[in-house]
Amino acid sequence: MVVESSEREKRRAKRLGWLGYTLARGLGRTLRLYVAGWEPIERHLQEGTGAVMVSWHGRTLIPANYMRGRGVLAMISLSRDGDIQNEIFTRFGFRTLRGSTSRGGVRAALEAAREVRKGAVLAFTPDGPRGPSGKFQPGALLIAQKARAPIYPAGIGAHPRILLPTWDRYLIPLPFARAAFLIGEPVWVPEDADKDDFARLAEQLENAINALQDRAEAIARGAKP
Repeated sequence: MVVESSEREKRRAKRLGWLGYTLARGLGRTLRLYVAGWEPIERHLQEGTGAVMVSWHGRTLIPANYMRGRGVLAMISLSRDGDIQNEIFTRFGFRTLRGSTSRGGVRAALEAAREVRKGAVLAFTPDGPRGPSGKFQPGALLIAQKARAPIYPAGIGAHPRILLPTWDRYLIPLPFARAAFLIGEPVWVPEDADKDDFARLAEQLENAINALQDRAEAIARGAKP
């Protein structure tokens, strides 16, 4: 009975993953997307030098479309929702690592750090998988520190759009919406960073993501880049 239930859950995840990917990719094809600051990330991908890119959990649809097929690494939680997300991101051409820095904690962070140190570019949502939304948790800092890699903040906006009534206020752009994906300047975590340094860097990156997101929202609403 347990095996049968497990197989049923796998089939459910595949069906919902295919549906989610189809809808997300269909929307992505229609967007009028402005991107700025991507060049350093592209260099990391081409040269095989590790990096971490961070944006809020509720803003993944637009960057997933833009980064499709590039072999970017994404950390996906071990939950049932994570099973569906894993299907979606795999179809987008991401490499996935199952686990989260809240479930599995340090072990998941160290595994991600090993991949980044080997040259992966990790797309990470520092307020996930449980929130609170827009609050920078320290997992990304630990990964970057252990990998000796930079962290790039990113902000995403779209208009017109829908914000779902979920904990992360997940953003879904309407068809043919204007959208913006902005990547900021890298931040390095010192090898000897202590708890106070982590708190300061978390606040710095949280502010950077919010500023980039505000700017992306303005561009999506018609402001000049």
